[in-house]
Formats: sequence, structure tokens, C-alpha cells
Amino acid sequence: MTDEKLTYASAGVDIDAADDSKHRIKRLVESTFTAGARGAFGGFGGMFRVPEGTRKPLLVASADGVGTKIKIAIEADRHDTIGHCLVNHCVNDILVQGAKPLFFLDYVAFAKLIPAVVEGVVAGVAAGCRENSASLIGGETAEMPGVYTAPDYDLAGFIVGCVEEDEVITSAGVRDGDVLVGLGSTGLHTNGYSLARRILSDRLKLGPHDPYPEAGGRSVADVMLAVHRSYLTVLGPALRHVHAMAHITGGGIPGNLDRALPSHLDAVVEMRSWEIPSVFRVLETAGRVDRAEMYRAFNMGVGMIVMTDTVGAGVIRDLAAKAGVDNWIIGHTRPGSGRVHLV
Repeated sequence: MTDEKLTYASAGVDIDAADDSKHRIKRLVESTFTAGARGAFGGFGGMFRVPEGTRKPLLVASADGVGTKIKIAIEADRHDTIGHCLVNHCVNDILVQGAKPLFFLDYVAFAKLIPAVVEGVVAGVAAGCRENSASLIGGETAEMPGVYTAPDYDLAGFIVGCVEEDEVITSAGVRDGDVLVGLGSTGLHTNGYSLARRILSDRLKLGPHDPYPEAGGRSVADVMLAVHRSYLTVLGPALRHVHAMAHITGGGIPGNLDRALPSHLDAVVEMRSWEIPSVFRVLETAGRVDRAEMYRAFNMGVGMIVMTDTVGAGVIRDLAAKAGVDNWIIGHTRPGSGRVHLV
């Protein structure tokens, strides 16, 4: 027993660091405010006005994280991209239902709160919000010694978007003979990192600052921390042409495209219709990963699949080309039982 006086800091929580972090991120948060944002930075709750002119608006919400991609950021000491990845991932998740983002909230939990790291993470979140015209109206930064071990931290995000009730995109819109348009990814996006990290560290013996094979001199961190692409710019103007969409995340093409299919139709994906990017080929070879497993763990270069008719396919491909997004016709739908066939 000791009579030493205890403080919050001696228990591992630094209130001064938390205050410093709040001052650092204030301008970042305010830079995302759109016309619907109400209130000021630092309130107990974020406020947002439902867009004027909507007839029967439905709110669409989603929550996600960035998985073990965050370990690459921590090991590389590069924290300003994963927040952007998080926002874009969430934007794509609600976009498949036809919703456009309104606002975003983030949650960052540290073993030891370092203001510069907080600033980097929130800078990425703010960049994603600005890209997608979403307001960052709230969040939480927590210091939790005993739960996390320094330098580890975790990141999660929560998005709310809006779509008119009669414009919601569901599998009911898919037709026999629809065209599958694949939109290119920027790499792994936010899935498959547990397997990728195992291959990079155990098989290739590479650290975050080492050159990534076949990457033109880019480092492992450069390749692995590439920002998850948002497809809102490409698909937002073309939603009336979309019959259904699948955001290719955990589970790959077979584990996500089936979620967008009705029970009476199958999707046929022609694997030779696009060139698999070298980032995946390197992992496949070094890890001796079966091709079927690769398609389950990774997006294999296709981050979004759109089901549409031939006219819609032309519109979407034109928009993608103007945005610099690789795109391909990668298959079609046919009568079946809601299954995905990779051929």
C-alpha cells in the first residue's frame, strides 16, 4: 500500500493530449461541413438537416472499419490515408442501394493518444468526406490503456446517406441478360490484409519501406496503403441506369456479387475479361495461394460490379473513362438460383 496520489495520467489517460488533439482536428472537421450541417465543432451531438426538396427520403446507414490495413499504417508510421479509405468504403456500401452520403462519424481508440497521429487519421477522414460531399459532424477519440497496446489503435466509421424511397436499388431490378460492368480498384482496398501481411512478412520478408515487387519502385507501404476508391463520382450521375450493384469487399467477387442477385438469376463472371493487377499476382505466387482462394480473399482488381443493360453499360463506361477509372464488360446474368460462376 502506498499513499502516492493518483491521477488520470498516472493511470495511462492523458487529458492534455486529448485537448491538444481536439484543437488540431477542429479545422479539419469544419472543412467538411456542407449546407446541411448544423451546430459547431465540439457539441455533444452532431446535427444535420434532411435535404430540402426530398419527397419520401429514406436514410441509409452503415458502419465499418479498415481491418488489419491499419497495421500497415502503424508499422509505416503513415496515418493520413486509412481515414480516407474508411470514408470511401462506407460511401460505396450505401451507394449500392442508391444512397448518397449526408454525414459521417468516426471512432478512434488508442493505447496511448498521440496528437499528431490523431491529426493524421482525421485528416484522412476529412479528405474522404470532402471528396464525397459528406459532413463530418461528430466522432470519438478514446485512450484505452489495457485494452490496446501501443502503438496500436483502431478506427471505425459510421455513415448516413439518403435516397428517395422509389429510387432504392435492390436485386429486384436485375434482368436476365444484364451486362456486368466491372470498375477497377486501386489495389486491395480494405480487405484481405491479414493474408497479404502474412505473405509479405513471412514469405517475402518485406517491411513497409521495402520496394514492393513489380511495383515500379513503390514501397510496400505505398502499394498497401493506396486509398480505397470511391465510385460515387462515376456512378452518382448514372444511378437511373443501374439495375443492381455489388461493392467487392470481404469475400471477394463470389461473396459479394451474390448479395445483389435475385433468387432466380445467376451471374457469370469471365475471369479473362480483365488483367489481374500485379499486386495480386505477386501475393498469389509468393503465398502459393490457390486461384479460387485469391478470388475469395481479394477483389482481384475489380472494386465494384454494376448490373445494367447495354445502354446503361455504355453510359457507365463513358463516365468511368472520363474519371480515369479502368472498366470492363466482365460477364452477364442468366437464369439460375442466385449463384455466381467464375469461368
